[in-house]
Amino acid sequence: CFPSIEQVRFVNSGTEAAMSALRLSRGYTGRNLVVKFIGNYHGHVDALLVQAGSGAAYTGVSASSGVSAEMARSTLALPFNDVDAVERCFKSQGEKIAAVIVEPIAGNMGVVPGTFEFLSTLRKKTKEVGAVLIFDEVITGFRVAKGGAQELYKIQPDVTLLGKILGGGLPAAAFGGKRAIMEHLAPLGAVYQAGTLCGNPLAMAAGLKQLELLEDANFYQTLEQKSRRFLDPIAEKLGERGCIQRVGSMFTLFWGQQRVRNMAEAKACDFEQFKRAFRFFFNEGLYFPPSPLEAAFLSTAHRESELDRAQHLLLQFLA
Repeated sequence: CFPSIEQVRFVNSGTEAAMSALRLSRGYTGRNLVVKFIGNYHGHVDALLVQAGSGAAYTGVSASSGVSAEMARSTLALPFNDVDAVERCFKSQGEKIAAVIVEPIAGNMGVVPGTFEFLSTLRKKTKEVGAVLIFDEVITGFRVAKGGAQELYKIQPDVTLLGKILGGGLPAAAFGGKRAIMEHLAPLGAVYQAGTLCGNPLAMAAGLKQLELLEDANFYQTLEQKSRRFLDPIAEKLGERGCIQRVGSMFTLFWGQQRVRNMAEAKACDFEQFKRAFRFFFNEGLYFPPSPLEAAFLSTAHRESELDRAQHLLLQFLA
C-alpha cells in the first residue's frame, strides 16, 4: 500500500513510532535538531511536546511539565503551511537538521490539509541537506486513501508513521521507510529499538484482517460517496457561519471561519458556538469529538439511516 516503505518495524502506539523514528533519524544523519510544526501532534514524546519559542529559528520551549529545556531546545517549532518559515529555517539551520516530522493532513487542530507547495518544499529542502522527512500518517494512513496522504499528494517521505487503523482495534503501530535508513536499526545497525509487545501475534492478526477488508475494490469509493452525501448539504447550509474542512472520511466543522490553514486560524474559531452545538448534538444522541480542535471520522459502519438522522440534527441546529 505504501511504496515508500521498503522495510518496516512494528511497535504498539503512534508515540512509540514517532520516538523511534526520531532516534533512527538522528542515528542515520549524526545530527541533533528536529523540525516540527505548531498544531501537529505526534504523541507524548519529550522531543515533540514543544511549542514555538521566541527568535527567528523558532527554538522550541517545553509544552509539558517534565520535559527538559535541553530536550526542547533540540526541536524547532514552525508554523504549519508556512513555506517562508521553512525556507528561513533551512537557510540558518539546515546542516544541523536530522529530521522534519509533519502530519501531511493535520488532524489534531481540526482537519487542516497541508498545501502541496508546503509539503513539496519540505521534500525538496530535506533532500538538499540530507535530512530525513517523516510523514506522520497515524491518522491519515489507510483512511484518506489506501496509501495514505502520500498517495493523494504523490510525495514520498523517507519514513512513515502508521497506527490506529493499522491495528484493527488493537494496539499496533509501525514506522517504516527507505531500506538505507531502516537498516541502521539494531540488529543490523547501531540504533536500538525493542519492546516486549511490539508486533505481537494478536495485534498483527487483527491488523492484517483489517487491511484485508480494505482490499475491497469499492471500499474507498463508497466511503467518499457517503461522506459527500452526509456533509455537502451541511456545508451549503453553513454559509458564512463556518466551514467544513474534509479530506476523505475525516472532517471538522469550524465555526466562525471560512478557511483554516494553521493553528492560529484554528484557535480563532468561535469556541462558544462549538460548545452550544456540541451540547445540542450530545443531548440528541449525536456524539462529536468534545474539542473544536479534533477531527471527526465517518466509517463504513455508519448506516444511511444513522447518517440521515445526524444530518437532520445538524441542519436543525443551523436552522
